Amino acid sequence: MSDATAGASSAGQVRVLVYSSNAETRAQVKSAVGTRPDPTLGEIDYVDVATAAVVIEHLDAGGVDLAILDGESSPVGGLGLAKQLKDEIDPCPTVLVLIGRPDDRWLADWSRAEAAVPHPVDPIRLGRAVVALLGQHSATVA
Repeated sequence: MSDATAGASSAGQVRVLVYSSNAETRAQVKSAVGTRPDPTLGEIDYVDVATAAVVIEHLDAGGVDLAILDGESSPVGGLGLAKQLKDEIDPCPTVLVLIGRPDDRWLADWSRAEAAVPHPVDPIRLGRAVVALLGQHSATVA
């Protein structure tokens, strides 16, 4: 098992990286999803990141199961960052992007993110997307 896929199986925890230049957005995401959104998943260990460079460092190091990237971040938006990660990190973890408007879904598709959820953060919608993505990830790691 590679370092990039080790998170889901080690001690029942999953590592979720949350990237946004806005601390309030990062807090909303973590609060919306919580630490145990589904009993079939391990407890979530969050990695809180404010800059694109640190996102790349963490993903290069491995051990992240899901990256949640804010498409409205600046100066580096999460959509362009998702595309860069998918092009440059192998294996790249699953990516969920937060998009500014539902009409921006095509940008999420372009970025190759596995899922997109629009702003403002809807806890039910975001929680369901995270559980689905982590459930798929756990099935492929097992």
